[in-house]
Order: sequence, then structure tokens, then C-alpha cells
Amino acid sequence: MRAPVLIFIWSKGKSAQWQGDDKVLKGGQLFYWCSWRIFAAVMTIIPLSEGAFTIDKSKVFVAFDKQADDLQQRATGSLLVEVQPFVVITSEDVILLDTGLGFQQDGDLQLHANLKRAGVDPGSVTKVLMSHLHKDHAGGISRRDPATGRRTLSLPNASYYIQRSEFEFAMQKGFPSYIPEELECIGLSPRVRWLEGDGVIDGYIKYEVTGAHCPFHQVFWIVDGGETAFFGADVAPQLQQMKSRFVAKYDVDGRLAMELRGKWWQQGHDLKWTFLFYHDINTPVFNP
Repeated sequence: MRAPVLIFIWSKGKSAQWQGDDKVLKGGQLFYWCSWRIFAAVMTIIPLSEGAFTIDKSKVFVAFDKQADDLQQRATGSLLVEVQPFVVITSEDVILLDTGLGFQQDGDLQLHANLKRAGVDPGSVTKVLMSHLHKDHAGGISRRDPATGRRTLSLPNASYYIQRSEFEFAMQKGFPSYIPEELECIGLSPRVRWLEGDGVIDGYIKYEVTGAHCPFHQVFWIVDGGETAFFGADVAPQLQQMKSRFVAKYDVDGRLAMELRGKWWQQGHDLKWTFLFYHDINTPVFNP
């Protein structure tokens, strides 16, 4: 067993102590799970990595060991991505940004296991903000009750914020990008807060429908204590994509996605946003 280490959890210079070290941080900025104690924070951000995967035109996520596997041995055109929801702890809420793949880990939903490992009780999550409902972002949105066989929302005390048009599109479009069976319970739950276009939640969470990746994709800005965390989800999924201009074939409107990334990158630098990257292998959080 490795010795306990002291690493830093992103919180505008505030420190947190962890016991253990599942991952090592680059650039002295971040973190990864195990038990932790926050000494002081305005806004705390914790990435909940579910691991690295390759994905090709089949849209099947295949686990990838970064130490042992060779990307060149995967199918032609395979992309290497991380899958990592985020917990953002503000002065008002415990917020979850997207819900991962929905895989199981030792008999528990991986999302729940990762939350517990980070010291966050799944029952303490108050808001779940969904960028869109593709299976790698919404797989953990629900879970099956072993007693009844029915699916229910996976965070028992949280309100879920979802674009109504995205839900309707997902149920119509279906497999392989969406898994309707996992999403059906959304339409029946009183804890879903249906969003229609752009707006603001509780005065400090801004959301904006961007399209670009899929027709009703949305992004979020969380503003608390003078700090701004930006979650661009699959329109802004990786740090390197923010630094280059390219049109991705997997986007419904790749040119719009490219223009949005350029706009956000400039605004984020000017306004000192903290960027959260859902699919970045090396840099889940970046602070200009």
C-alpha cells in the first residue's frame, strides 16, 4: 500500500489533504480521489474519473490501460478519451455535472463508488446538471432497483436539470448514442426540472443551449464567491481542442463547435474562468 500523500484539490489556492494517491497531478494544480478533508474553500471541484476508453464509429466505449495498451492497435479512427463527471461544491449546493457511463464497480454504481471515494455521500448531491443525454454522459443517471427491477434516478435527493427537447430527441433517436431504457424514468420523476432554452438557476448557475455536438446540447457556468467554473461538455471536451481550430466529424455542426471553442477560450482567459474538461486524459481542470 502506498504512503499517504498531500495533494491539492482545486479551490483557488485552498488545500485539501488526501490519504492515498490514485492519480498524480500535473502542473501542481490538481488531485484525484481518496478520503479528503477540505480546510477552506469557496468552490471546490472534484473530477470523478471512470477511466480511459477508446471509441470508434461503432460508438462502443472500450477500456484503455494507458500504461499497457497501444492506441495503434485499436480500430482505425479510434479516439482516446477520459470519462469524468465532476462534483462542484459551492456555498449553496453539491452539484454533479453529468453522470458517466453507468458501469458497476464491486456491485455498486461506479458513480456512487467514486463519489464515496471522494468523501461525498451520493445522498448529499443537491443538483445534477446534464449537458446532454448521450450514453457516456447519462449512463449513471438512473439505476435498477434489484428488488423491483424498476429504474429510478440514481441520486436520491437531487434535482435534475435537463433540456426537455434533449430528452424528447433522445427517446426518439435511441441507440447507439442514447439508451432509452436508462432514460425513461426521467419522464416520470417529479425531481426533474425541465429547461426550455437558456436561463439561470437559483441566481448563480447559467445554462445555454449550444447545439453543435448534438441538437440540444447545453453548457454551464457556475459563479460563486467571485469564481467562475465553465463546463463545456462535448463542445469543449479537451484542453488541446481549445487551442486548435478543427471541425470534428462526430459533431452535428463541427464548424459551430469550433467557433464556440474559440470564443470561450478567449472569454475564459480574459475573465479567468476555470475550465472543466469531461474527456481530457491529462488535464481535467485548467485555470488560465
